[in-house]
Amino acid sequence: MKRPDIPLYTLIIALFCGFLTPFDISAVNIALPSIADEYSLDAVSLSWLNSIYLLASAAFLVPFGKIGDIFGRKKVLHIGITVFTIASGLMIISASSGMLLSSRLLQGIGAAMIYGTAVAILTSVTNPMKRGKVLGIYTTSVYLGLSAGPFLGGILVSEFGWRSIFLINIPIGLCIIVMISLFLRGEWADAAGERFDLKGALLYGISLTAIMIGFSELPEIHGYASLALGFIIMGLFIFHDHREPYPLIHFSLFSKNRVFACSNLAALINYGSTFAITFFLSLYLQYIRGFGSLEAGIILVAQPVVQAAFSSYAGSLSDRIEPGKISSAGMAVIAVGLIALSFLSPVTSMIVLMVILAVIGLGYALFSSPNTNAIMSSVEKRYYGIASGTLGTMRLLGQMFSMGIAMMIIAVVVGKVEITPDVSGQLMSAMSIGFQFFSVLCILGIFFSLVRGNLRDQNIDD
Repeated sequence: MKRPDIPLYTLIIALFCGFLTPFDISAVNIALPSIADEYSLDAVSLSWLNSIYLLASAAFLVPFGKIGDIFGRKKVLHIGITVFTIASGLMIISASSGMLLSSRLLQGIGAAMIYGTAVAILTSVTNPMKRGKVLGIYTTSVYLGLSAGPFLGGILVSEFGWRSIFLINIPIGLCIIVMISLFLRGEWADAAGERFDLKGALLYGISLTAIMIGFSELPEIHGYASLALGFIIMGLFIFHDHREPYPLIHFSLFSKNRVFACSNLAALINYGSTFAITFFLSLYLQYIRGFGSLEAGIILVAQPVVQAAFSSYAGSLSDRIEPGKISSAGMAVIAVGLIALSFLSPVTSMIVLMVILAVIGLGYALFSSPNTNAIMSSVEKRYYGIASGTLGTMRLLGQMFSMGIAMMIIAVVVGKVEITPDVSGQLMSAMSIGFQFFSVLCILGIFFSLVRGNLRDQNIDD
Protein backbone atom coordinates (compact mmCIF):
# COMPACT_ATOMS: atom_id res chain seq x y z
CA MET A 1 0.00 0.00 0.00
CA LYS A 2 3.03 2.28 0.10
CA ARG A 3 3.56 2.15 -3.65
CA PRO A 4 2.76 5.59 -5.08
CA ASP A 5 0.99 4.21 -8.15
CA ILE A 6 -1.64 2.26 -6.24
CA PRO A 7 -3.80 5.25 -5.23
CA LEU A 8 -3.75 6.41 -8.89
CA TYR A 9 -4.92 3.02 -10.15
CA THR A 10 -7.50 2.88 -7.37
CA LEU A 11 -8.83 6.26 -8.47
CA ILE A 12 -8.99 5.16 -12.12
CA ILE A 13 -10.86 1.97 -11.22
CA ALA A 14 -13.24 3.91 -8.96
CA LEU A 15 -13.88 6.41 -11.77
CA PHE A 16 -14.78 3.63 -14.21
CA CYS A 17 -17.08 2.10 -11.59
CA GLY A 18 -18.58 5.51 -10.88
CA PHE A 19 -19.31 5.97 -14.57
CA LEU A 20 -20.68 2.52 -15.39
CA THR A 21 -23.75 2.09 -13.18
CA PRO A 22 -25.27 5.59 -13.54
CA PHE A 23 -24.69 5.44 -17.29
CA ASP A 24 -26.67 2.22 -17.43
CA ILE A 25 -29.65 3.45 -15.44
CA SER A 26 -29.88 6.84 -17.20
CA ALA A 27 -29.62 5.19 -20.64
CA VAL A 28 -32.37 2.75 -19.71
CA ASN A 29 -34.71 5.68 -18.97
CA ILE A 30 -34.36 6.81 -22.59
CA ALA A 31 -35.04 3.27 -23.83
CA LEU A 32 -38.23 2.74 -21.79
CA PRO A 33 -40.73 3.56 -24.59
CA SER A 34 -38.90 1.23 -27.02
CA ILE A 35 -38.86 -1.59 -24.44
CA ALA A 36 -42.54 -1.01 -23.66
CA ASP A 37 -43.43 -1.26 -27.35
CA GLU A 38 -41.56 -4.54 -27.84
CA TYR A 39 -42.99 -6.31 -24.78
CA SER A 40 -46.37 -4.47 -24.61
CA LEU A 41 -45.71 -3.36 -21.03
CA ASP A 42 -48.18 -1.19 -19.13
CA ALA A 43 -47.04 1.91 -17.24
CA VAL A 44 -46.57 0.17 -13.88
CA SER A 45 -44.78 -2.85 -15.34
CA LEU A 46 -42.48 -0.50 -17.26
CA SER A 47 -41.51 1.33 -14.08
CA TRP A 48 -40.45 -2.02 -12.58
CA LEU A 49 -37.54 -2.16 -15.04
CA ASN A 50 -35.80 0.49 -12.94
CA SER A 51 -37.44 -0.39 -9.64
CA ILE A 52 -36.33 -4.04 -9.61
CA TYR A 53 -32.73 -2.91 -10.27
CA LEU A 54 -32.90 -0.41 -7.40
CA LEU A 55 -34.60 -2.92 -5.11
CA ALA A 56 -31.89 -5.53 -5.68
CA SER A 57 -29.15 -2.94 -5.25
CA ALA A 58 -30.65 -1.61 -2.02
CA ALA A 59 -31.39 -5.04 -0.56
CA PHE A 60 -27.89 -6.40 -1.20
CA LEU A 61 -25.71 -3.31 -0.80
CA VAL A 62 -25.39 -3.32 2.99
CA PRO A 63 -24.86 -7.11 3.20
CA PHE A 64 -22.18 -7.02 0.52
CA GLY A 65 -20.61 -3.95 2.09
CA LYS A 66 -20.32 -5.90 5.34
CA ILE A 67 -19.01 -8.99 3.53
CA GLY A 68 -16.39 -6.75 1.94
CA ASP A 69 -15.36 -5.42 5.34
CA ILE A 70 -14.96 -8.98 6.64
CA PHE A 71 -13.49 -10.87 3.67
CA GLY A 72 -12.02 -8.09 1.52
CA ARG A 73 -13.53 -5.23 -0.46
CA LYS A 74 -11.39 -5.92 -3.51
CA LYS A 75 -12.81 -9.47 -3.80
CA VAL A 76 -16.39 -8.20 -3.60
CA LEU A 77 -15.73 -5.43 -6.13
CA HIS A 78 -14.17 -7.91 -8.57
CA ILE A 79 -17.14 -10.29 -8.31
CA GLY A 80 -19.61 -7.41 -8.56
CA ILE A 81 -18.18 -6.10 -11.82
CA THR A 82 -18.20 -9.64 -13.23
CA VAL A 83 -21.86 -10.20 -12.26
CA PHE A 84 -22.88 -6.81 -13.66
CA THR A 85 -21.14 -7.53 -16.98
CA ILE A 86 -22.70 -10.98 -17.33
CA ALA A 87 -26.15 -9.59 -16.52
CA SER A 88 -25.71 -6.93 -19.20
CA GLY A 89 -25.08 -9.72 -21.72
CA LEU A 90 -28.24 -11.50 -20.58
CA MET A 91 -30.24 -8.28 -21.06
CA ILE A 92 -29.16 -8.26 -24.70
CA ILE A 93 -30.45 -11.77 -25.40
CA SER A 94 -33.67 -11.48 -23.35
CA ALA A 95 -36.51 -13.02 -25.32
CA SER A 96 -39.30 -12.13 -22.88
CA SER A 97 -40.18 -9.47 -20.32
CA GLY A 98 -39.68 -12.06 -17.57
CA MET A 99 -36.10 -12.75 -18.63
CA LEU A 100 -35.50 -9.03 -19.04
CA LEU A 101 -36.61 -8.29 -15.48
CA SER A 102 -34.67 -11.25 -14.09
CA SER A 103 -31.50 -10.06 -15.82
CA ARG A 104 -32.13 -6.56 -14.51
CA LEU A 105 -32.44 -8.02 -11.02
CA LEU A 106 -29.05 -9.74 -11.44
CA GLN A 107 -27.59 -6.44 -12.66
CA GLY A 108 -28.81 -4.79 -9.47
CA ILE A 109 -27.06 -7.42 -7.34
CA GLY A 110 -23.81 -6.78 -9.18
CA ALA A 111 -24.28 -3.03 -8.75
CA ALA A 112 -24.73 -3.54 -5.00
CA MET A 113 -21.28 -5.12 -4.79
CA ILE A 114 -19.81 -2.18 -6.70
CA TYR A 115 -21.57 0.51 -4.65
CA GLY A 116 -20.58 -1.04 -1.33
CA THR A 117 -16.83 -1.24 -2.01
CA ALA A 118 -15.52 1.23 -4.61
CA VAL A 119 -15.90 4.41 -2.52
CA ALA A 120 -14.70 2.63 0.64
CA ILE A 121 -11.48 1.51 -1.10
CA LEU A 122 -10.95 4.98 -2.58
CA THR A 123 -11.44 6.63 0.81
CA SER A 124 -8.99 4.20 2.43
CA VAL A 125 -6.10 5.26 0.18
CA THR A 126 -6.82 9.01 0.15
CA ASN A 127 -5.17 11.62 2.37
CA PRO A 128 -7.94 13.00 4.65
CA MET A 129 -6.94 16.55 3.70
CA LYS A 130 -7.58 15.76 0.02
CA ARG A 131 -10.66 13.58 0.51
CA GLY A 132 -13.18 16.18 -0.61
CA LYS A 133 -11.26 16.81 -3.82
CA VAL A 134 -10.92 13.10 -4.64
CA LEU A 135 -14.57 12.37 -3.84
CA GLY A 136 -15.47 15.35 -6.01
CA ILE A 137 -13.54 13.81 -8.90
CA TYR A 138 -15.31 10.49 -8.27
CA THR A 139 -18.69 12.24 -8.19
CA THR A 140 -17.82 13.92 -11.48
CA SER A 141 -17.40 10.47 -13.05
CA VAL A 142 -20.85 9.52 -11.73
CA TYR A 143 -22.37 12.58 -13.35
CA LEU A 144 -20.46 11.98 -16.58
CA GLY A 145 -22.14 8.58 -16.63
CA LEU A 146 -25.50 10.24 -16.05
CA SER A 147 -24.68 12.76 -18.79
CA ALA A 148 -23.59 10.17 -21.35
CA GLY A 149 -26.58 7.94 -20.60
CA PRO A 150 -29.38 10.03 -22.15
CA PHE A 151 -27.26 11.36 -25.04
CA LEU A 152 -25.38 8.22 -26.04
CA GLY A 153 -28.37 6.08 -25.12
CA GLY A 154 -30.58 8.17 -27.39
CA ILE A 155 -28.19 7.69 -30.30
CA LEU A 156 -27.87 3.95 -29.70
CA VAL A 157 -31.61 3.36 -29.32
CA SER A 158 -32.50 5.38 -32.41
CA GLU A 159 -29.80 3.78 -34.60
CA PHE A 160 -29.34 0.24 -33.25
CA GLY A 161 -32.27 -0.51 -30.90
CA TRP A 162 -32.54 -0.57 -27.11
CA ARG A 163 -30.37 -3.69 -26.65
CA SER A 164 -27.32 -1.75 -27.80
CA ILE A 165 -27.25 0.30 -24.57
CA PHE A 166 -26.41 -2.84 -22.60
CA LEU A 167 -23.75 -3.87 -25.10
CA ILE A 168 -21.70 -0.80 -24.05
CA ASN A 169 -21.50 -2.15 -20.48
CA ILE A 170 -19.58 -5.25 -21.55
CA PRO A 171 -16.27 -3.70 -22.76
CA ILE A 172 -16.31 -1.23 -19.85
CA GLY A 173 -16.90 -4.06 -17.39
CA LEU A 174 -14.16 -6.20 -18.92
CA CYS A 175 -11.73 -3.26 -18.78
CA ILE A 176 -12.42 -2.80 -15.04
CA ILE A 177 -11.97 -6.53 -14.39
CA VAL A 178 -8.55 -6.49 -16.11
CA MET A 179 -7.43 -3.38 -14.20
CA ILE A 180 -8.45 -4.86 -10.84
CA SER A 181 -6.57 -8.07 -11.64
CA LEU A 182 -3.39 -6.34 -12.84
CA PHE A 183 -3.10 -3.14 -10.86
CA LEU A 184 -5.20 -3.18 -7.66
CA ARG A 185 -2.71 -4.76 -5.28
CA GLY A 186 -3.41 -5.38 -1.62
CA GLU A 187 -6.71 -5.92 0.14
CA TRP A 188 -8.97 -3.99 2.50
CA ALA A 189 -10.74 -6.01 5.22
CA ASP A 190 -10.88 -3.84 8.33
CA ALA A 191 -13.51 -6.04 10.02
CA ALA A 192 -11.75 -9.37 9.39
CA GLY A 193 -12.83 -12.01 11.89
CA GLU A 194 -16.30 -10.61 12.55
CA ARG A 195 -19.36 -12.81 11.98
CA PHE A 196 -21.78 -12.01 9.13
CA ASP A 197 -25.36 -11.39 10.28
CA LEU A 198 -27.33 -13.60 7.86
CA LYS A 199 -30.62 -13.31 9.77
CA GLY A 200 -30.40 -9.52 9.70
CA ALA A 201 -29.63 -9.55 5.97
CA LEU A 202 -32.73 -11.67 5.28
CA LEU A 203 -35.00 -9.45 7.37
CA TYR A 204 -33.60 -6.36 5.70
CA GLY A 205 -34.02 -7.70 2.15
CA ILE A 206 -37.54 -9.06 2.72
CA SER A 207 -38.71 -5.79 4.26
CA LEU A 208 -37.50 -3.71 1.31
CA THR A 209 -39.09 -6.12 -1.17
CA ALA A 210 -42.47 -5.99 0.59
CA ILE A 211 -42.38 -2.19 0.75
CA MET A 212 -41.58 -1.82 -2.96
CA ILE A 213 -44.26 -4.30 -4.00
CA GLY A 214 -46.71 -2.43 -1.81
CA PHE A 215 -46.00 0.86 -3.57
CA SER A 216 -46.57 -0.70 -6.99
CA GLU A 217 -49.89 -2.30 -5.98
CA LEU A 218 -51.54 0.77 -4.42
CA PRO A 219 -54.41 1.62 -4.11
CA GLU A 220 -55.40 -2.08 -3.96
CA ILE A 221 -55.88 -3.54 -0.47
CA HIS A 222 -53.02 -6.00 -0.91
CA GLY A 223 -50.77 -3.04 -1.69
CA TYR A 224 -51.47 -1.55 1.74
CA ALA A 225 -51.04 -5.00 3.31
CA SER A 226 -47.64 -5.43 1.63
CA LEU A 227 -46.52 -1.98 2.81
CA ALA A 228 -47.60 -2.72 6.37
CA LEU A 229 -45.82 -6.09 6.32
CA GLY A 230 -42.67 -4.45 4.99
CA PHE A 231 -42.57 -1.81 7.73
CA ILE A 232 -43.26 -4.43 10.42
CA ILE A 233 -40.37 -6.58 9.19
CA MET A 234 -38.16 -3.48 9.01
CA GLY A 235 -39.01 -2.86 12.68
CA LEU A 236 -38.02 -6.43 13.50
CA PHE A 237 -34.75 -5.92 11.64
CA ILE A 238 -33.94 -2.78 13.64
CA PHE A 239 -34.79 -4.58 16.91
CA HIS A 240 -32.60 -7.54 15.88
CA ASP A 241 -29.77 -5.27 14.76
CA HIS A 242 -29.60 -3.55 18.15
CA ARG A 243 -29.14 -6.92 19.85
CA GLU A 244 -26.63 -8.34 17.37
CA PRO A 245 -22.94 -8.19 18.45
CA TYR A 246 -21.85 -7.83 14.80
CA PRO A 247 -24.76 -5.86 13.31
CA LEU A 248 -25.40 -5.41 9.63
CA ILE A 249 -25.96 -1.67 10.13
CA HIS A 250 -24.28 0.09 13.05
CA PHE A 251 -27.22 2.14 14.31
CA SER A 252 -24.91 3.49 17.00
CA LEU A 253 -23.31 5.58 14.27
CA PHE A 254 -26.67 7.28 13.83
CA SER A 255 -27.41 7.72 17.53
CA LYS A 256 -23.94 8.92 18.56
CA ASN A 257 -22.80 10.83 15.47
CA ARG A 258 -25.12 13.68 14.47
CA VAL A 259 -23.11 14.66 11.40
CA PHE A 260 -23.24 11.08 10.11
CA ALA A 261 -26.95 10.65 10.90
CA CYS A 262 -28.20 13.94 9.46
CA SER A 263 -25.94 13.74 6.40
CA ASN A 264 -27.34 10.31 5.57
CA LEU A 265 -30.92 11.45 6.13
CA ALA A 266 -30.24 14.42 3.87
CA ALA A 267 -28.92 12.04 1.19
CA LEU A 268 -31.98 9.80 1.55
CA ILE A 269 -34.35 12.72 1.11
CA ASN A 270 -32.32 14.28 -1.70
CA TYR A 271 -32.32 11.14 -3.82
CA GLY A 272 -35.90 10.41 -2.85
CA SER A 273 -37.02 13.76 -4.19
CA THR A 274 -35.00 13.77 -7.43
CA PHE A 275 -34.49 10.30 -8.91
CA ALA A 276 -37.89 10.03 -10.61
CA ILE A 277 -37.30 13.30 -12.49
CA THR A 278 -35.65 11.55 -15.45
CA PHE A 279 -38.27 8.78 -15.45
CA PHE A 280 -41.15 11.27 -15.61
CA LEU A 281 -39.46 13.55 -18.15
CA SER A 282 -38.49 10.67 -20.44
CA LEU A 283 -42.17 9.72 -20.69
CA TYR A 284 -43.18 13.39 -20.99
CA LEU A 285 -40.78 14.13 -23.84
CA GLN A 286 -41.45 10.98 -25.85
CA TYR A 287 -45.14 10.36 -25.21
CA ILE A 288 -46.55 13.86 -24.68
CA ARG A 289 -44.20 16.05 -26.72
CA GLY A 290 -43.55 13.44 -29.42
CA PHE A 291 -39.74 13.60 -29.43
CA GLY A 292 -37.60 10.65 -30.46
CA SER A 293 -35.15 9.00 -28.09
CA LEU A 294 -32.21 11.03 -29.43
CA GLU A 295 -33.95 14.41 -29.06
CA ALA A 296 -35.16 13.47 -25.56
CA GLY A 297 -31.64 12.43 -24.57
CA ILE A 298 -30.17 15.73 -25.74
CA ILE A 299 -32.71 17.69 -23.66
CA LEU A 300 -32.26 15.55 -20.54
CA VAL A 301 -28.46 15.81 -20.70
CA ALA A 302 -28.65 19.42 -19.45
CA GLN A 303 -28.92 18.33 -15.81
CA PRO A 304 -26.02 15.84 -15.52
CA VAL A 305 -23.69 18.00 -17.66
CA VAL A 306 -23.98 20.83 -15.14
CA GLN A 307 -23.58 18.32 -12.30
CA ALA A 308 -20.37 17.00 -13.83
CA ALA A 309 -19.04 20.50 -14.47
CA PHE A 310 -19.39 21.68 -10.86
CA SER A 311 -19.02 18.51 -8.74
CA SER A 312 -15.23 18.52 -8.53
CA TYR A 313 -15.18 22.20 -7.56
CA ALA A 314 -17.87 21.65 -4.92
CA GLY A 315 -15.88 18.73 -3.49
CA SER A 316 -12.69 20.82 -3.26
CA LEU A 317 -14.67 23.68 -1.72
CA SER A 318 -15.90 21.34 1.02
CA ASP A 319 -12.27 20.81 2.10
CA ARG A 320 -12.15 24.51 3.02
CA ILE A 321 -15.75 25.37 3.93
CA GLU A 322 -18.06 23.38 6.21
CA PRO A 323 -19.56 20.67 3.92
CA GLY A 324 -23.00 20.94 5.54
CA LYS A 325 -23.39 24.57 4.52
CA ILE A 326 -22.57 23.85 0.88
CA SER A 327 -24.83 20.80 0.62
CA SER A 328 -27.71 22.66 2.31
CA ALA A 329 -27.44 25.41 -0.31
CA GLY A 330 -27.44 22.74 -2.99
CA MET A 331 -30.63 21.17 -1.70
CA ALA A 332 -32.32 24.59 -1.63
CA VAL A 333 -31.40 25.09 -5.31
CA ILE A 334 -32.85 21.66 -6.14
CA ALA A 335 -36.11 22.57 -4.38
CA VAL A 336 -36.46 25.65 -6.58
CA GLY A 337 -36.00 23.50 -9.68
CA LEU A 338 -38.58 20.94 -8.54
CA ILE A 339 -41.14 23.66 -7.89
CA ALA A 340 -40.57 24.94 -11.42
CA LEU A 341 -41.03 21.43 -12.87
CA SER A 342 -44.45 21.14 -11.21
CA PHE A 343 -45.68 23.86 -13.63
CA LEU A 344 -44.72 21.96 -16.81
CA SER A 345 -47.38 21.84 -19.52
CA PRO A 346 -47.72 20.24 -22.99
CA VAL A 347 -46.51 23.53 -24.52
CA THR A 348 -43.60 24.41 -22.21
CA SER A 349 -40.57 25.69 -24.13
CA MET A 350 -37.71 23.20 -24.27
CA ILE A 351 -35.28 26.04 -23.53
CA VAL A 352 -37.15 26.69 -20.29
CA LEU A 353 -37.09 22.98 -19.43
CA MET A 354 -33.34 22.73 -20.06
CA VAL A 355 -32.70 25.81 -17.87
CA ILE A 356 -34.71 24.19 -15.05
CA LEU A 357 -32.72 20.97 -15.45
CA ALA A 358 -29.46 22.94 -15.38
CA VAL A 359 -30.55 24.59 -12.11
CA ILE A 360 -31.29 21.18 -10.60
CA GLY A 361 -27.91 19.93 -11.88
CA LEU A 362 -26.14 22.80 -10.11
CA GLY A 363 -27.99 22.02 -6.89
CA TYR A 364 -27.06 18.35 -7.20
CA ALA A 365 -23.38 19.22 -7.66
CA LEU A 366 -23.38 21.48 -4.61
CA PHE A 367 -25.09 18.81 -2.53
CA SER A 368 -23.55 15.48 -3.47
CA SER A 369 -19.76 15.80 -3.18
CA PRO A 370 -19.77 17.88 0.06
CA ASN A 371 -22.36 15.58 1.61
CA THR A 372 -20.27 12.51 0.73
CA ASN A 373 -17.21 14.23 2.19
CA ALA A 374 -19.13 14.96 5.42
CA ILE A 375 -20.24 11.34 5.79
CA MET A 376 -16.90 9.69 5.05
CA SER A 377 -14.96 12.20 7.16
CA SER A 378 -17.26 11.84 10.18
CA VAL A 379 -16.20 8.25 10.98
CA GLU A 380 -13.02 6.39 11.84
CA LYS A 381 -11.15 4.30 9.26
CA ARG A 382 -12.53 1.01 10.53
CA TYR A 383 -16.03 2.24 9.63
CA TYR A 384 -15.24 3.33 6.05
CA GLY A 385 -16.89 0.25 4.54
CA ILE A 386 -19.96 0.68 6.72
CA ALA A 387 -20.11 4.43 6.00
CA SER A 388 -19.74 3.86 2.25
CA GLY A 389 -22.35 1.11 2.32
CA THR A 390 -24.71 3.22 4.40
CA LEU A 391 -24.37 6.19 2.05
CA GLY A 392 -24.97 3.92 -0.94
CA THR A 393 -27.98 2.45 0.85
CA MET A 394 -29.41 5.92 1.50
CA ARG A 395 -28.94 6.73 -2.17
CA LEU A 396 -30.58 3.53 -3.35
CA LEU A 397 -33.37 3.63 -0.76
CA GLY A 398 -34.03 7.22 -1.81
CA GLN A 399 -34.06 6.27 -5.48
CA MET A 400 -36.27 3.26 -4.71
CA PHE A 401 -38.62 5.45 -2.67
CA SER A 402 -38.70 8.01 -5.49
CA MET A 403 -39.66 5.34 -8.04
CA GLY A 404 -42.12 3.84 -5.55
CA ILE A 405 -43.89 7.19 -5.23
CA ALA A 406 -43.85 7.59 -9.03
CA MET A 407 -45.27 4.07 -9.46
CA MET A 408 -47.98 4.75 -6.88
CA ILE A 409 -49.02 8.04 -8.49
CA ILE A 410 -49.08 6.48 -11.97
CA ALA A 411 -51.06 3.48 -10.68
CA VAL A 412 -53.66 5.76 -9.10
CA VAL A 413 -53.87 8.51 -11.75
CA VAL A 414 -53.08 6.64 -15.01
CA GLY A 415 -53.82 3.03 -14.07
CA LYS A 416 -52.31 -0.23 -15.32
CA VAL A 417 -52.67 0.59 -19.00
CA GLU A 418 -50.23 1.07 -21.85
CA ILE A 419 -49.20 4.70 -22.26
CA THR A 420 -50.79 6.13 -25.40
CA PRO A 421 -51.88 9.64 -26.49
CA ASP A 422 -55.30 8.83 -24.98
CA VAL A 423 -53.87 8.96 -21.45
CA SER A 424 -51.55 11.96 -21.95
CA GLY A 425 -53.77 14.15 -19.75
CA GLN A 426 -53.58 11.67 -16.87
CA LEU A 427 -49.82 11.37 -17.33
CA MET A 428 -49.42 15.17 -17.09
CA SER A 429 -51.50 15.17 -13.90
CA ALA A 430 -49.39 12.37 -12.42
CA MET A 431 -46.20 14.29 -13.22
CA SER A 432 -47.48 17.50 -11.65
CA ILE A 433 -48.55 15.71 -8.46
CA GLY A 434 -45.21 13.92 -8.30
CA PHE A 435 -43.13 17.08 -8.67
CA GLN A 436 -45.24 18.89 -6.07
CA PHE A 437 -44.70 16.05 -3.61
CA PHE A 438 -40.96 15.91 -4.30
CA SER A 439 -40.69 19.69 -3.83
CA VAL A 440 -42.13 19.45 -0.33
CA LEU A 441 -39.88 16.49 0.45
CA CYS A 442 -36.77 18.38 -0.71
CA ILE A 443 -37.65 21.40 1.46
CA LEU A 444 -37.90 19.02 4.42
CA GLY A 445 -34.44 17.71 3.53
CA ILE A 446 -32.95 21.19 3.88
CA PHE A 447 -33.82 21.05 7.58
CA PHE A 448 -31.89 17.81 8.18
CA SER A 449 -28.97 19.17 6.19
CA LEU A 450 -28.82 22.33 8.29
CA VAL A 451 -29.06 20.68 11.73
CA ARG A 452 -26.22 18.18 11.19
CA GLY A 453 -23.71 20.39 13.03
CA ASN A 454 -20.11 21.12 12.05
CA LEU A 455 -17.85 18.31 10.89
CA ARG A 456 -14.78 20.15 12.12
CA ASP A 457 -16.14 20.17 15.67
CA GLN A 458 -15.70 16.37 15.75
CA ASN A 459 -12.47 14.65 16.64
CA ILE A 460 -12.12 11.86 14.09
CA ASP A 461 -9.18 9.51 14.25
CA ASP A 462 -8.03 8.98 10.63
